[in-house]
Amino acid sequence: MTVRVLTGITTTGTPHLGNYAGAIRPAIAASRAPGTESFFFLADYHALIKADDPQRVARSRLEIAATWLACGLDPQKVVFYRQSDIPEIPQLTWLLTCVTAKGLLNRAHAYKAAVDKNNEAGEDPDAGVTAGLYMYPVLMAADILAFGAHRVPVGRDQIQHIEMARDIGQRFNHLYGEAWRQATGQSGEPLVLPEVQIDENVATLPGLDGRKMSKSYDNTIPLFAPPAELKRLVMSIVTDSRAPGEPKDTEGSALFQLYQAFSTPEQAEEMRHAFAEGIGWGDAKQRLVLRIEEAVAPLREQYAQLIARPAQLEEILQEGARKARETTVPLLDGLQRAVGLGGFQAPAPASRRRSRRRACRSSSNTARPTAASTSSWSTPTAACCCRVMAPSPRARPASASPGCAARASMPCTRWSRARSG
Repeated sequence: MTVRVLTGITTTGTPHLGNYAGAIRPAIAASRAPGTESFFFLADYHALIKADDPQRVARSRLEIAATWLACGLDPQKVVFYRQSDIPEIPQLTWLLTCVTAKGLLNRAHAYKAAVDKNNEAGEDPDAGVTAGLYMYPVLMAADILAFGAHRVPVGRDQIQHIEMARDIGQRFNHLYGEAWRQATGQSGEPLVLPEVQIDENVATLPGLDGRKMSKSYDNTIPLFAPPAELKRLVMSIVTDSRAPGEPKDTEGSALFQLYQAFSTPEQAEEMRHAFAEGIGWGDAKQRLVLRIEEAVAPLREQYAQLIARPAQLEEILQEGARKARETTVPLLDGLQRAVGLGGFQAPAPASRRRSRRRACRSSSNTARPTAASTSSWSTPTAACCCRVMAPSPRARPASASPGCAARASMPCTRWSRARSG
């Protein structure tokens, strides 16, 4: 069985070495595994929750797309697209919104953290909280459920969102599963419930100050930093005061961990031996610069070429969107029909019309349309039962009931109300 894996890519910020070693490199390697169908998307709708600078959003999307392609993502072997190029995602978001309990969204970690921060500051609990932040889990659920993903690789801080996607999908299946089966003629459930995938061996690189490399700590080394900037940043990595000739520990050493992330096992072992022999910190940092430069230089060159050709990137992403919509368009067609949307159905066969006409003739002469049937959402083709089913007054047989004759000569209440509204 082919396993479909979906990976979302954030489109804010500048990629750094920690992003490459902890997310980009392992995700690309996993996409090459046999029996895997991989979908990668730029989560640019999600970016709007935090970023309100259009130029920054546009530039980040370009940079992130170029980064993943430069690092080896093959658009011929995976489906690589922008979230905003798939109109079925916001459509599905609304369908899912209508079945999602508010209490579920109240428990989302990001929303709760914002509320707790406001409470501590003595402000209104929802101060500064947008509907985008609040509805984030539903949009993420749509990202996943729209493609029938079996597995979604995420960090531990995102596990709750996958669980919420399962809850929301399960609720939709419960409410509309039977209607979907009747509308599409398919078996099973309309939405595939995803499984979370946690890689326990994902590398977490230290930053310049020894803490986890993160933009929040301002301690990152940009992935495609020019050689001079790369050397300056590496030389600023915090180390202890042990002098050259004194043995040094590799355990807990930010410098050694960075070296290990960009070297072979044999190269890492050589550096481990150098630490034990008392290599000076300056020499160790020089070795790290050379090791990173050797690994990153070809990627940097490819990145520069892609950034200079945005039309080529656009073509790749548009082709990815086309392939992605081969999955989402038929799915949304079935889901819309399941909930009662979509195009109007063809008239019932003649045998069904005759049976409904007989039922109409036996009904009460005083029957009136219900409140629900007088909705202003009715269209000009809508008509009451007798006007559609009964023959014209000239052809009406003598056995026709007076009630049907009277109703057939009257204007349709539902259409009249829709027009007057």
